[in-house]
Amino acid sequence: MTFSENELKRIEHEVGGLCKRRVPAHLQDKIQLRYAVTNQDVLIRELRPDWHDPSEWIESDIAKLRYVRAADEWRLYWKRASGKWWLYEPHSTSKTLSSMVNEIDIDSDGCFFG
Repeated sequence: MTFSENELKRIEHEVGGLCKRRVPAHLQDKIQLRYAVTNQDVLIRELRPDWHDPSEWIESDIAKLRYVRAADEWRLYWKRASGKWWLYEPHSTSKTLSSMVNEIDIDSDGCFFG
């Protein structure tokens, strides 16, 4: 089941807000954060110009948020060097999207932004 219009507005406010505030305006030609919504996932990606060809942009996955309706909770994942998604411990679940976005923003273990 896909997100409702109200849920999409909440995602835009919370996740879109994170993407905007993490990158200052004067650096947006060098780095960008974007998100995409598919089914019950919200994927946050970092974009940077390719150092070989600055006209091309390279995308890297930063975080994945998954809403599990049956449990009425959000789950937060980070991507390991192996390319596999792992639950972000110890703060892997929450009833609110805002607390999961806050975990990404704080990034206390350096899993999202290094």
